[in-house]
Amino acid sequence: MTVLALAAKELELYFTSFLFYALASVFLVLSGYYFCTNLSFFVVMGGMQLQRGLWQYQFLDMQQRLLVLLPLLTMRLFAEERKLGTLELLWTYPVRDVEIIAGKFIACLAVVTLMLATAVYPLMLVRLYPVAAGPLVAGYLGLWMLAAAFVACGLFVSALTENQLLAGAATYGVLLFFWVVTWNEAAMNEVTRHLLLPFSLFDRFYTFALGAVDTGNVSYLVLFTAAFLCFTFFALDARRWRGVR
Repeated sequence: MTVLALAAKELELYFTSFLFYALASVFLVLSGYYFCTNLSFFVVMGGMQLQRGLWQYQFLDMQQRLLVLLPLLTMRLFAEERKLGTLELLWTYPVRDVEIIAGKFIACLAVVTLMLATAVYPLMLVRLYPVAAGPLVAGYLGLWMLAAAFVACGLFVSALTENQLLAGAATYGVLLFFWVVTWNEAAMNEVTRHLLLPFSLFDRFYTFALGAVDTGNVSYLVLFTAAFLCFTFFALDARRWRGVR
């Protein structure tokens, strides 16, 4: 119940914040714009498979929007608490660090899930074109798991500083590193590329965008999320014992 109470408090802060509505509007407007352009391309290139044409491009475009916008949603989670001194006040209550982290993580992931649930563009095509459910489920599952990984990373970075802008910029930098780690194949040898390939978020998500669910990619995203949540716990625990604001 403590976790749910903390999550409800965070949700209230989100839904009373202009920033959330601004970011959600930007996400939906840009996703809708890219859907229209992708749909136009699909119609012009008639005969292309949906999962390798329209849905593939749409999901890849949506994950790029998440990469840019989610650090702005997560930057305040701990940084604002530290700046206002409310984190120390929260520690005086009978709540554990794990519960605080879980409450903030659940709340942020809930608003992101709402954003994704609102972007139901396939419903526009149901009456005009046969739409298979399988590739769509895989794509949205991949987006949701990717969003969870982004939120966990942002939560960790936000726990390291009281500057929200610094937290947002650093989160974007960390996620961008994991995103483009294998892009410049010409600058690395084959051994290095094979060592870095398992850590590439882009390569992990690409299978979902094609309409398939790979257990290896699912496991990686789950472990990525769990690892950064653990890092957040260690960051809070260290500051608690050192008495650092």
